[in-house]
Amino acid sequence: MRLDKKVALITGGANGLRGSLMGFGGACAWKFTDEGAKVMLADIDEESGVNTVRELSESGNNAGFVTLDVTSESSWTSAIDATLSRFGKIDILVNSAGTSSTKTLEETTEGDWDGQMNVHAKGSFFGIKHVVPQMKNIGGGSIVNISSINGLIGSPTSTAYHVAKGGVRLLTKSAAIQYAGFGIRVNSVHPGYADTPMTAPAFKNRESLESRLNRVPMGRLGTADEIAMGILYLASDESSFVTGSELVIDGGMTAQ
Repeated sequence: MRLDKKVALITGGANGLRGSLMGFGGACAWKFTDEGAKVMLADIDEESGVNTVRELSESGNNAGFVTLDVTSESSWTSAIDATLSRFGKIDILVNSAGTSSTKTLEETTEGDWDGQMNVHAKGSFFGIKHVVPQMKNIGGGSIVNISSINGLIGSPTSTAYHVAKGGVRLLTKSAAIQYAGFGIRVNSVHPGYADTPMTAPAFKNRESLESRLNRVPMGRLGTADEIAMGILYLASDESSFVTGSELVIDGGMTAQ
């Protein structure tokens, strides 16, 4: 039981119904509870989140749901208070909430730009800011921020998404240095092309899918479960000497 007696708050965790296409947060919920953790799923999608928690609970897992708009600081404080009220502590935070924008620089509006920065960079910032005091109280914890290969490299499109995910990458390193002395580890995960509810619309286009697969040495999309296994490692005590690091899970794409 790699997460025995630990409590995890997972944002973007609504899409976790078995038999359906899962997001990274939903897949994490199953991996974490299978390894002994209690989980609080947080998402703006209340209906899907409640249904996921119902399924987790019916499988004998200890899980709850709280509505969270990651762009709102007051929503974050409420979500953390709800987690503490139910489970008493927070050992693990997974910042997995995300949206996408595939527009080029010239196509990107101010609203597009702000939307990506708010969800990814500001959302992760608020999460770290408000969970750190709780982790200090219990002597440490693990924070895992979901960035992307697009936080490491450029592409012909997705300008605002690249910048926001790059911001998550460096926010991770800054926080890791600031809180290492408190036993709080902060790491980022950089998924490559993976089959999730967020990417499904783009991958329905055969030409769009093939153009991406041609860049992946392993020749296929990743799965939410494969990404969740990496997140599980960083959340667990197995990675006790790992902080400020980037875990790339991309089928070899960025090795080229």
